[in-house]
Amino acid sequence: MAKRVLVVEDNELNLKLFCDLLRAHQFEAEPVRDGREAVARARDFDPQLVVMDIQMPHVTGLELIQHMKLDPRLRAIPIMAVTAYAGREDEERIRAAGANAYVSKPISLVRFMEEVRALMPAESATQTPAAATEEAPQPKGPGLLF
Repeated sequence: MAKRVLVVEDNELNLKLFCDLLRAHQFEAEPVRDGREAVARARDFDPQLVVMDIQMPHVTGLELIQHMKLDPRLRAIPIMAVTAYAGREDEERIRAAGANAYVSKPISLVRFMEEVRALMPAESATQTPAAATEEAPQPKGPGLLF
């Protein structure tokens, strides 16, 4: 079963990039363009991770993080903040609101996926390598795959 990630991002290109990247790595990505819908979608989708843009119209990512951390059904879900705010005090403020990770824009795709994997529940980390080991072809000869 694919791990579920809710992606809250108002920028259409970033939303598509994040969702496509997650899907390419076998995650089920649920896009949310309007932060006002994020909490209700999180309750319905039941994600294992939320990727949250901080600068959005109508409601900020900070407000959404604080709201989710106060909700008994959502508080345990890790949140990865993605933002153009890159100052040290910005990161501290975002983490103080309840974000478990902080990635600044422009995004390094490798770093983005490292943070996603690091925030996934422990059982997914133990299942992924085992499945990869079972399905991976075994080398024949001196380290070659045939």
